[in-house]
Amino acid sequence: MGLSLSWDGYFLNLEMRTHVMGILNVTPDSFADGGRYLEAEKAVEHGIEMANQGADIIDVGGESTRPYSKKISANEEMDRVLPVIEALSRETSIPISIDTYKSEVAREAINCGAAMVNDISALRFDPHMAHVVSQAGVPVVLMHMQGTPETMQVKPSYKDLIGEILDFLQQAVDRSAEAGIREDLVIVDPGIGFGKSFDDNLKIIKELSRFESLGRPILLGTSNKAFIGHILEKEVYERGTGTMATVACGVLNGAHMVRVHDVAKTVETVKIVDAIKKGRAG
Repeated sequence: MGLSLSWDGYFLNLEMRTHVMGILNVTPDSFADGGRYLEAEKAVEHGIEMANQGADIIDVGGESTRPYSKKISANEEMDRVLPVIEALSRETSIPISIDTYKSEVAREAINCGAAMVNDISALRFDPHMAHVVSQAGVPVVLMHMQGTPETMQVKPSYKDLIGEILDFLQQAVDRSAEAGIREDLVIVDPGIGFGKSFDDNLKIIKELSRFESLGRPILLGTSNKAFIGHILEKEVYERGTGTMATVACGVLNGAHMVRVHDVAKTVETVKIVDAIKKGRAG
């Protein structure tokens, strides 16, 4: 089975090149850009800017899932994201993803123009999410996380890091199939920073090719995360170079999609790495 995504007028050829998912946090408290795009107008402007910079997908989120973050209501989340998604779906031609684990938010976001769901819980937190995704016929990202955003960084531990994540993601893929979600629309994400130690994150990137055994596209999200700051002794806003290093390593080791804050630099980075992988430019 090929690893391209084709649905409802969209086609992402993941076998041809690495795709870039731009992060658009419509939140006051996200770790890297909290509050910067909380106003809908600013969020839409930034989304259009990312599309113009070469983003293949824009991932819109209304609830921070940084370590120790608190939950918000579905209504509050929808108040933040729905106007942005509705505007971006009119202003851009690329797919808009909704970053949520709540089925109600996903359903209304799809009604407003979202064409993909990015669920950090891999369909576990809301029993109705799988049905919403299945009925909509859109791609879904299934991410590994140990615990919840509130607890995931309280001494995460594994006996077999890669093996346990692989088992978790295989179960998530099986769960999505049982719910009627098309297998060719499922994307897997090992969940960098979600219930992982600093060394765990490095090991996942180093051994990312092992996740190819799942037979699904691999999404890698390392952008500006704490392990980069730990290595470089840099604050969140100073982690751009470190992020590009992790993107390059991730793509070399098998990532099909990367989720980032800085789209422009990432588009250039993956073009170079893709060219090296293919042994030719263009």
